[in-house]
Amino acid sequence: MRYVSFRRPDGTPSFGRLDDEAIVELTGAPSLKAALAAGNLAGLTDGASFNRNDIVLLPVIPDPAKILCVGLNYAEHVKETGREQKEHPAIFVRYADSLVADGQPMVKPSVTTRFDYEGELAVIIGKPAHKVARADAMAYIAGYACFNDGSARDWQRHNIQFTPGKTFPGTGGFGPTLVTPDEAGDLASQRVQTRLNGELVQDQPVSDMIWDIPTVIEYISAFTPLAPGDVIATGTPGGVGDKRTPPLYMKAGDKVEISIGVIGTLTNRIIDEQ
Repeated sequence: MRYVSFRRPDGTPSFGRLDDEAIVELTGAPSLKAALAAGNLAGLTDGASFNRNDIVLLPVIPDPAKILCVGLNYAEHVKETGREQKEHPAIFVRYADSLVADGQPMVKPSVTTRFDYEGELAVIIGKPAHKVARADAMAYIAGYACFNDGSARDWQRHNIQFTPGKTFPGTGGFGPTLVTPDEAGDLASQRVQTRLNGELVQDQPVSDMIWDIPTVIEYISAFTPLAPGDVIATGTPGGVGDKRTPPLYMKAGDKVEISIGVIGTLTNRIIDEQ
């Protein structure tokens, strides 16, 4: 199944199931996150049906309590950054207001000249997870989505912490749908691909992750409880713009697309901060 959060034609926020090109609103819970928390997503009642062109998508989970991101999780990316491979994952956070939906513009901050793309696979948590064993971790996943961890590289490197460059408002893309594990199938061979203005700039299989998804969930849930609707961005492959010669940064007017196998394609245009 594929689920979306969206605004109805009257502007009211809602959520529903994607059926081909139609979106079937689901009733019985106020939001997709609430439905996950109640554990009754599959049992909700169908409501109104909307044409995709009549609604505006929201980030898959518009209001996650926690967004945790894995840095340096592909060997090619570690190599291009010149960093040392560490014993444990590098974890940083984003805030909910830093995310925009599929089809909405990502905002290049006025204070950066180095706005970079990072295509990633996002994991959405489906039930409370605390101190989860690696062997059990996949049972806590509600689904997957595409993610663009848009990064202000200069701000990212002001000091040793990544966060200032990673969570400017409107800088990250998240969507278009939550794809349930049964529909996603085997992720290992599916490729994380990023295209900037049609040029393929990142392309690696999910299996190239240094720390796989169960390991990441085990590690993160050991230090913070995860709740339904929380998001984990699992890291970006090699090929980021900041490490190219010459560097390749996103600018106003650009179109960036993140595609991951059956998970789908996240598309955003870039605009300047107003």
